[in-house]
Amino acid sequence: MISFFYSHPYLIGIVSCLLALASMPIVIQIAKKKNFVVRPNKRMSHVGEVPNIGGLAICFSFLLSYMVFTYNAFQEAQFLLIGVFAIVAIGVTDDILVLSPFSKLIGESLASVALIGFADIRITHLHGLLGINEIGLVPSYLLSLLIVIAIINAINLIDGVDGLASGLGIIYCLFFAIYFQLVGDTDWAILSICLIGALTVYFFYNVFGKKQKIFMGDSGSLLLGYMLAAFVFHLCEINAYHQVPEIYHMSAAPAVSICVMSIPVFDMIRVSLTRIRHHRSPFQADKNHIHHLLLRTGLSHLQTTAVLCAVSLLLIGLGILGRNWNMWMLVTVAFAIYALLTLIIWLIIDSKNA
Repeated sequence: MISFFYSHPYLIGIVSCLLALASMPIVIQIAKKKNFVVRPNKRMSHVGEVPNIGGLAICFSFLLSYMVFTYNAFQEAQFLLIGVFAIVAIGVTDDILVLSPFSKLIGESLASVALIGFADIRITHLHGLLGINEIGLVPSYLLSLLIVIAIINAINLIDGVDGLASGLGIIYCLFFAIYFQLVGDTDWAILSICLIGALTVYFFYNVFGKKQKIFMGDSGSLLLGYMLAAFVFHLCEINAYHQVPEIYHMSAAPAVSICVMSIPVFDMIRVSLTRIRHHRSPFQADKNHIHHLLLRTGLSHLQTTAVLCAVSLLLIGLGILGRNWNMWMLVTVAFAIYALLTLIIWLIIDSKNA
């Protein structure tokens, strides 16, 4: 039976969907009963009180479906899964109690230790960037920690309109799932597929739910960022050491990963630099993210999500096309596309305000 599911991993994604369908109403009911909800405020445009712990349902269906069908790989993945529990716990705590940025950062760093230090999923090779290939243990740990924190917070910050973080997450995980399956890395493909199943159900509740609407909260966005960091590390490592068939090899794997994650990563960098330039803390919340700008052009939440998902697909296509390009050139082209998109949005906003 297990071998059958391994041969048809998309079926495991269906199981994850079914588990999410079963657990999402329960989480919504508990959240409303315990008052774990978000009320409308100046930074949010929703109506009424909306539960904000959807990440718990995502985590439950994702982990259960993975562990049931890959129990033979559990020992290898145990520290990764411990890290998942830790990052979700931090997210839930922030959703309920609202942690300070510093406390949240410390929590994310501690959870990342399970991924980098114990699961040993980290960056050990720079693919010839700046003439550097393999790097030492300490630089590897520090660089990997920086990347994990960056990706987690990039996803956390992009979660600002209905369906955006989950929509982008589904696209990103689909890319990794297809690639890992093509190169014969079935356990990692299943890991991605299980997350897709859980995110898909959440997406429909978040976008189309009325009385059953729910937000993923930090418990969901931190989980998604954490897993995407793991996928990025694994993609880069198997390509660095030529552990994939030559036809699928990516000499520019780090740059391809940046193309995949371009929207949240470039947006985080732009917004942080803008805040610093205006002598504000980079952690100070505002409405200057790319999804906020798109809303100012007159687009709805769903239209904003559709535009950014479409651009992400374009950038992923660029990454696939340029997988063996010079890394600097590939990242420059990806950044140019993001910059052009931002410029077009600002021109539309200016024309509406004229």
